[in-house]
Amino acid sequence: MNHQESLTAYIAAIVSELIFSGVTDVVVSPGSRSTPMAMIMAEHPDLKVHIHVDERSAAFFALGIAKSLNKPVALLCTSGTAAANYFPAIVEARYARVPLIVLTADRPHELREVGAPQAIDQIHLYGKHVKWFSEMALPEKSNEVIRYARTVCARAVSIATSAPSGPVHLNFPFREPLIPKINDELFQLHERPNGYVKVHRGDLTIADEPFQEIAEKLSQTERGIIVCGSIVDDVFPEAVTRLADTLKFPIIADPLSQLRSGKHSLENIVESYDTFLRNDDAKVFLKPDVVLRFGAMPTSKALTIFLKENGSAEQYVIDGGGGWRDPASLSTNMVSCNETLFCEKLITYINEKSTSDFLMDWKKVNQLTKDQMTSLRDITELSEGRLFYQLAEILPEGATLFVGNSMPIRDLDSFFLTNNKSIKVMANRGANGIDGTVSTALGAALNSQSLYLVLGDLTFFHDLNGLLAAKLYNININIILVNNNGGGIFSFLPQSEHPNNFELLFGTPLGIEFEHAVKMFNGNFTKIKDWDHLGSEMMKVVGSTGINVYELVTNREMNLAEHREFWGFVSREISNFVKGEQ
Repeated sequence: MNHQESLTAYIAAIVSELIFSGVTDVVVSPGSRSTPMAMIMAEHPDLKVHIHVDERSAAFFALGIAKSLNKPVALLCTSGTAAANYFPAIVEARYARVPLIVLTADRPHELREVGAPQAIDQIHLYGKHVKWFSEMALPEKSNEVIRYARTVCARAVSIATSAPSGPVHLNFPFREPLIPKINDELFQLHERPNGYVKVHRGDLTIADEPFQEIAEKLSQTERGIIVCGSIVDDVFPEAVTRLADTLKFPIIADPLSQLRSGKHSLENIVESYDTFLRNDDAKVFLKPDVVLRFGAMPTSKALTIFLKENGSAEQYVIDGGGGWRDPASLSTNMVSCNETLFCEKLITYINEKSTSDFLMDWKKVNQLTKDQMTSLRDITELSEGRLFYQLAEILPEGATLFVGNSMPIRDLDSFFLTNNKSIKVMANRGANGIDGTVSTALGAALNSQSLYLVLGDLTFFHDLNGLLAAKLYNININIILVNNNGGGIFSFLPQSEHPNNFELLFGTPLGIEFEHAVKMFNGNFTKIKDWDHLGSEMMKVVGSTGINVYELVTNREMNLAEHREFWGFVSREISNFVKGEQ
């Protein structure tokens, strides 16, 4: 049996098994050593092949596809530093719990550590940042090796998608020649042609007795809150809002919880906490005895501090991935249970409460804060606070909103209020980096009705080449670029109190005219003049195609002053309200 036949049969079996296991998309970066797998992937009718020449951007693009589909996406690259360029996206996928199947081609064993070109050590290249690694066998057509290859692929997809989801890495050594034999029988598998092994998985849960104990505790508690961070589960909003209504607990909803927007009940959702939890009177007034926490750690530092200051409260962390999301060591109960299942089952053990003064206190403070936010409309200059306050009005029904890190996600947390537009909110909050944001958003845009990306100038610059995917695949994306000429978030941090070399080390003004870069990728660029101009341009956006970038030039110092003035004004109003209630 010749090398070409072995190579072809082996890879065809691998590609087929990946598809049988649920992979529908692969992002491929061109390279020589990955030639046989790329060529065979391109032949399969049920696999969507996306080509991206920059591996770093390609990996984030795949991340975005996986996030939007909530299913595994494969990545393929050649050997050497190409695989190393995947690293930032793999780190993000690991901590954001996104399933990726990372396929790296490699030199065969005899060409390793002997000075061969484009040969680096790819064994466990990503360390603990992948859930599983396998160094694949050299291609053979024997029944034993074909079974092995198919089993590994099914296992890889199963591990990647098992809670908590995450990336896995398969490393493939290939000998030359690298050209497979393409023919009509390429994907005809003679043994178990409908998939070699099907993996059956269940959701994590706990026994009835702990449910009863938790229900009894919560039934006796009035001063309880539910904190929801980023969570990916379409049915969770309905389940957790029903639980909140049963317990009469407020839901402190991070924007990535998908609870601030949608058709579920918004009655007990509290969204302006990042503002009012900066006030000491409010924190005492709203002090909880019990905390139920779902999802990732919330974005808001004010909320995080509030939870730390209430370390004596009984805190339940419910995690369907069986993780340990408790950086401040506050939890009194770690509950490894699917979040939706937990809510639904707990409700069966609890008699619905009729009313709660504590819930009403949270809602009153929340509404008072929201009422004060109308003052943001009086800001005549282009302002980051007003932009995020008006986003719910700007975006159409069913839109996907992707938000960059640093200040944009924090301003979204502060000013994006509840609405019934079913706006899906996304961000790269696994490792909280600014890299790869454009590429991830474009990957998500492939499967979104309409996607809006809001990000800062440093984040945009960091991933400008990600726009290539939009040009190649005619992806429609609307980008609101907040250009404050540097790192705006550092103005809110202690570094800003030390002006010597602040701009050099932290402000880092770029002074870039982004219009030229956008047009290089056949995009449209509009510099927004004022709020009326933004409103008229956003009306034109609906149904628009291609890359549309809208730049809002803001001032970092003015933005800091506006935030502090607003927080101070609201804080005084809240203190007056709390003192009047006591």
